[in-house]
Amino acid sequence: MSLYLFILFISSLINFLIIVPFINFLYKKKFQRIEQKTKDAFNKPTPIFDKFHQHKKGTPVGGGILLLLSTVFMFFLSLLLFFLLNKKIITSYPSIITEIKIILFTFLSFGLLGVYDDLNKIFFLQKGEFFGLRLRHKFIIEVILALIISYWLFTELKIEIIHIPFIGVFDLSWFYILFATFVIVAFANAVNITDGLDGLASGILLFALTSFWAIASSILDVPTTLFIATWLGGLIAFLYFNIYPARIFLGDSGALSFGATFAVIGLILGKVFALIIIGGVFVIEILSSLIQLLGKKFLAKKIFPVAPFHLWLQYKGWEEPKIVMRLWIITILFAVLGLMVSFGK
Repeated sequence: MSLYLFILFISSLINFLIIVPFINFLYKKKFQRIEQKTKDAFNKPTPIFDKFHQHKKGTPVGGGILLLLSTVFMFFLSLLLFFLLNKKIITSYPSIITEIKIILFTFLSFGLLGVYDDLNKIFFLQKGEFFGLRLRHKFIIEVILALIISYWLFTELKIEIIHIPFIGVFDLSWFYILFATFVIVAFANAVNITDGLDGLASGILLFALTSFWAIASSILDVPTTLFIATWLGGLIAFLYFNIYPARIFLGDSGALSFGATFAVIGLILGKVFALIIIGGVFVIEILSSLIQLLGKKFLAKKIFPVAPFHLWLQYKGWEEPKIVMRLWIITILFAVLGLMVSFGK
């Protein structure tokens, strides 16, 4: 365990050293949040959202890009360290290479989709040009990527069961591909939706990932444990500059990638039920948005004054840091409950 902690520490240190020059680079390239009137999924204005977020104009967007690059670099560096120290890389699956391939493909493919979306929002929409993907096109690409990942989980890692603690094990056979696809896409968008307040998504993810780090370490899954260690190191450095008032945002590049990868780690570890509990705040956020969308579509009215959940708390008069801190605390409680369920029989 001391080696994993060393890797986490080094990852944090390296990210702390490079993040300030990276922020300055983003300012220089004008890779910043712009003032624009946002619209919902039905192309309607969102004045309440705009009211609470106009002060964030000018903050660099691209923290996800830095974490994508630094995490992958540190992950390969940590694998090299294991080989140099003659440490055996143990996994629960027949192929270590396949497990690494699935994690990195998820991390980078959803990250690239997010980068494309960030570039479109910052450099093209403000000029009145259309160079990006419409919401439905973006969703279709997410589903295609998730289907590829789910197919590999099923065919190459031979995962086809889900375990519900205290109830039993269920073999989904080929339906596992559809189930896993749904989970991956849901969490990718859940983290993206949650990333609306300074330090909210990154802080929640930090606590939630620490729980999965404990689970991966307990079952001696070295590739996943190493990847989480390097990822956590980057998140710690990023969160330092992302807490209120934020000096840098994740952007879609980070939010989509991190949400999808968080889900895939839960699937690889066979802890889907724990994933839902540990990521409980993400679940609440996306459910509140989904209910609002369904209400608008089928009832022609809003179910909530605003959505997602964190925006409703702002609407009720809660200050941004108060919302973030309390949702962090709730996440810690969810993480404890998720660990308890995960280790239950």
